[in-house]
Formats: sequence, C-alpha cells, structure tokens
Amino acid sequence: MTTVLIADDQPMQRFGFRMLLESQDDMTVVGEAGNGNEAVHLVARHHPDVVLMDIRMPGLDGIEATRRIIASGARTRILIVTTFDLDEYAYDGLRAGASGFLVKDALPEELLAGIRAVAAGDAVVAPTLTRRLLDAYVHHLPVVPGTPAASAPRITALTEREREILTVIGQGWSNTEIAARLHLAESTVKTHVTRILAKTGARDRVQAVILAYDTRLVTPM
Repeated sequence: MTTVLIADDQPMQRFGFRMLLESQDDMTVVGEAGNGNEAVHLVARHHPDVVLMDIRMPGLDGIEATRRIIASGARTRILIVTTFDLDEYAYDGLRAGASGFLVKDALPEELLAGIRAVAAGDAVVAPTLTRRLLDAYVHHLPVVPGTPAASAPRITALTEREREILTVIGQGWSNTEIAARLHLAESTVKTHVTRILAKTGARDRVQAVILAYDTRLVTPM
C-alpha cells in the first residue's frame, strides 16, 4: 500500500485528489496539508511514501517545503503537481529534491502512474525534459573553476564505466539506449545505475542528472 500526503491550498483540489487516490486498491491518503508548513509537519508525523506537492501555497511554498522535507532525511518522495507549467518551477523543484513534476491538467492515469513510479524510486520527469530544464537554467549551477569532474567528491568512488554511464544519463539516454549504444545487457545497465545512485547518494535518476551537471560531467549544449 502506497501512502500519500496531499499538500495543496485549494480544498476542492485536495478533495479531488483524495477521491481519485482512494479509488485505488494500492493507495491510501494519510493526510492533507493546506500549506508548506503543514506539509513538513505531517510528513514528520505520518512518514508517507509520496507527497503530492503544490508549488504556490500561503506561508511556506512547495519548493521550500520540499527542500526541508529532503533535508530532514525523510525517505518520503515528492511529486510536484502544479497548475504552473513553467520551466523555472520544475527546475527549482527538482533542485530542491523532488522526484517528479506534473501539471494539474495531467490525465488521472498519468497522475496515478506518476505516484507509483515515484514510490518505486523512479523519476517522473523524462530525462530529455530534465536536460532541457538544466540547459535553460545552468547558470544557477555552482561553478568551481579548475576542478575536473573526475575529482569531485561524489564522483571519485565511481568506476570508469559508472562515470561513463552517469555522463550519458545526464545527456538524457534511457537504459535501453545505454544498453544498445554501449553494447551492454539492459540488466547490466540497471545494476550500474543502482550502484551509481548508491555511491553518489542520488535519490533517483533525476538527481543523478543534476549531479552530472553539477560536477560538469555534462555541459549545456
């Protein structure tokens, strides 16, 4: 059973989400928050698997709430769901630690699939969209002149093959594409990806893409 917390300042929106989620045999809603502060508090109390997080809420917004939840060490994963289909919101949410980004006009089955994917440790934002976001807002990324990517602390533990795979993940390659282009079994690629996430501390594939940019393994086109 996947436990979900709904964070949205619109009561009717929360009601709609709850009705949809509770129609599913594998999901249950453990709480509702009307602002970011309530979301942070309820995550600490209920430890949900997934938070559906709105961005614009009174007081503490969804981006800062996401940042605080991730910083607390909670295993809860954040799926940002907003009416604002703007790259900067998606970018800020992913940088804060969210595992996905959807707009509220997504189809019900897309939202349900997104929740299941995030709960399973996958990322909802397509790698190609992630690359576009990071290319557009790469000026926000930290720059450490003269520091090669291979010497970055989170990269040094990776093998040469793992660095290669992290690089192409950052370039938007799927596991199937990696397997075909590097002549590897897809199961081998999945094993490498799992090890990369474990060694770097990246929560999911989206965070691995961001790491590839942060360490300059990948640079904007």
